Amino acid sequence: FFQRLLVASATHDATRAMASLRLLWRGCCTAPAGFAQPSRVWGKSSLRCGALGMKCGMTQAWQPDGKVVPLTIIEVQDVQVVQAKRVPTSEGEGLNLQLGSGWQKRKRLNRPDAGQFESRGLPLKRYLREFRVSEDAQLPVGTTICARHFVPGQFVDVQGTSKGKGFEGVMRRYGFAGQPRSHGHSLSHRSGGSLGGAAGSLYATRVMPGKKMPGRMGGKVRTAHSLLVYRVDAEHGLVYLKGTIPGGKGSLVRLKDATRKRMDTSGRGHHRLPPFPTWLPGDDETGGDVTEAPLARPL
Repeated sequence: FFQRLLVASATHDATRAMASLRLLWRGCCTAPAGFAQPSRVWGKSSLRCGALGMKCGMTQAWQPDGKVVPLTIIEVQDVQVVQAKRVPTSEGEGLNLQLGSGWQKRKRLNRPDAGQFESRGLPLKRYLREFRVSEDAQLPVGTTICARHFVPGQFVDVQGTSKGKGFEGVMRRYGFAGQPRSHGHSLSHRSGGSLGGAAGSLYATRVMPGKKMPGRMGGKVRTAHSLLVYRVDAEHGLVYLKGTIPGGKGSLVRLKDATRKRMDTSGRGHHRLPPFPTWLPGDDETGGDVTEAPLARPL
């Protein structure tokens, strides 16, 4: 089975590769020792992997009542499972899935980095990120994560690196009001003022930790929680999210199911459940290649 899967992946035959994976999940093939066949049914403690995407920019959509919905476009292309890793946790041992995305030239990778892709018959990837998953959500190496991994109406968390602003003052960095513009402040209108000096020897004559002062602004990893999936364009691999996310155009972002909004796995919610553990060719394609969330209903 794995020889067929490696040959299909090396020849970039996605149809043959995904067909082999479906045979594995249906129990028609023998899985290696230690590999638990994933279930296609959501459980109470199920935790599936996320996806990697590229921020393409922003657009907007109009509701029937005339309201404007700001949308962020994320492209999910060529995301594959590279390996499954056992990592120590506070509860014993956990399972992480390492996903790869993007394209990379062979000359830009050293031998060990390129070997982990070539030994598994996978194309070279530019980015590698890990996601914690439950035991019933484990995926074989080579599984493709596409835009259908998410469904309109669900909520996701997006993590990215914010735009770097460089060295900024306190007025822009923290929103300070600045100093008076009239009397007694020549050429120091944008300064932060006193740093809280000591009153004699009774107090510490030093700058306290955490004092808001000028410094580097932006360029930090930030997470936008509970963003609504407004539209999924499976034909072009695009996911439309309601709201803004950190980072500039072309930056890498991590998408996963929202943690602050608990997903209704009973099937009685206003939107259909996302595919578990991911979408596979041959699964239900309700709505076609482009589906939207019913914003007219309360979310």
